[in-house]
Amino acid sequence: MSINNTEIEKRLWDAADELRANSRLKASEYSVPVLGLIFLRYADHKFALADQEIKAERATTTTRRQRPITKDDYHARGVLFLPDEARFQRLVELPEGENIGRAISEAMKAIEAENPDLKDVLPKTYNRLGNDTLVTLLKTFNAIEMDVEGDVFGQIYEYFLAQFAMSEGRRGGEFFTPTSVVKLIVEIIEPYHGFVLDPACGSGGMFVQSARFVRRHQRDPSAEISVYGQERVAETVRLCKMNLAVHGLAGDIRQGNTYYEDIHRSAGKFDFVMANPPFNVNRIDKDRIKDDPRFSFGLPRVDNGNYIWIQVFFSALNAWGRAGFVMANSASDARGSELEIRKQLIQTGVVDVMVAVASNFFYTVTLPCTLWFLDRGKAGTDRADKVLFLDARHIYTQVDRAHREFTQAQIEFLANIVRLYRGRESETTQGSAELMAEHFPDGVYQDVPGLCKVATLDEIEAQGWSLNPGRYMGVAEREEEEFDFAERLTELHEELEVLNAEAHELEEQIAKNVIQLLSNL
Repeated sequence: MSINNTEIEKRLWDAADELRANSRLKASEYSVPVLGLIFLRYADHKFALADQEIKAERATTTTRRQRPITKDDYHARGVLFLPDEARFQRLVELPEGENIGRAISEAMKAIEAENPDLKDVLPKTYNRLGNDTLVTLLKTFNAIEMDVEGDVFGQIYEYFLAQFAMSEGRRGGEFFTPTSVVKLIVEIIEPYHGFVLDPACGSGGMFVQSARFVRRHQRDPSAEISVYGQERVAETVRLCKMNLAVHGLAGDIRQGNTYYEDIHRSAGKFDFVMANPPFNVNRIDKDRIKDDPRFSFGLPRVDNGNYIWIQVFFSALNAWGRAGFVMANSASDARGSELEIRKQLIQTGVVDVMVAVASNFFYTVTLPCTLWFLDRGKAGTDRADKVLFLDARHIYTQVDRAHREFTQAQIEFLANIVRLYRGRESETTQGSAELMAEHFPDGVYQDVPGLCKVATLDEIEAQGWSLNPGRYMGVAEREEEEFDFAERLTELHEELEVLNAEAHELEEQIAKNVIQLLSNL
């Protein structure tokens, strides 16, 4: 992202956020209408360019009789058709005495009427924002420079998504996964070509970064990847569809509860699966899914959804598919029935890479987490009985007191370790050359204490089928960090809940064993 684009994003956000502060609206009430205006500004820009091209072509055509220009001419160029009442400049020029909120809402309805793929997607609640606020927002977004390089509207939309997610805290984390984490997942699974699924897609960040990955490797995302998403919350589905449109992408995004509905009939279908599912969800109705073929390893007896999600991801992969997803740390070492599921998963040879990530990367939780990577295509390779463990807990950049992220160089460095493990050459276009020279001077993979370790399935079995990277390489030496007592207490409480669940499971098993013994006397 260029410095110029970053300055544009920050200036626009500062202007919009000042209005939000003065409007007395919560971020959740303000975010969707504002994102809708960014979408409209993007759609208007693309429409204007297409309009010029179509009319210029008509002007050079010598045919005596020409058919009139229709919306199909714009759709053929992959551009949304905008009727006159939905043009951005017309809305900007409305007299301030007009009902601006109603005019914008009507514009959104008109766009949906002309573009059926957007039916019920665009926001139409602009009457909740005052006229003065809307006039200022329209003028603010109308001032976006058109001669900047790259995907400026997509980057602005993504920046606003991130800022709104941060403002909303826990709810924000439900629809937005921090971009640097998504980029790392994408760089490791490398979705060059094929069908991509995110069954907990939120606002679509996994799809956007996949498309950027393809484009960075000089390919056309619309020709190389097809994206499929599922999301439980209707409002978030709309955010996702707008996000895709602003990035010039299209996908099959549907509303549904992934626990109970396999809308895309995913079993064995996908080349790539990416997700950031909710952690440690309880009260899933297991009776509704006990016969679901996605859960071939069985359902966990504890009231925790982590291993339900893991099987959703695994079951969707085709014979050469790869998956990358975020998971609670507790899942790597969970005991009882979850251990049995994990053991079966490991024995298939599909577990490929495990990455430990430091705390404070996410908006939903401040706890550290683990990135899991599965690869069904490694069967028959020299990695078939191996797993790469990466400890990235000491690799991050501090954004502010409460948030961390990976830099581009750090993402490339971590992905390069995986590339070397896979027998591939490293990449250094994003600034990782110094880190690579320090740790891998010969350009080949080697275990580095405190950073990475390749373990065999026999070693993993000896560790009780644990997938916790710390079990295999120890904890890297580092300076003592300052920590927030509430955050540390929350982390300990999560561990206690896991132990309590395991104790309850053991109690039930002991009771069953006692009953069986008594019945045999």
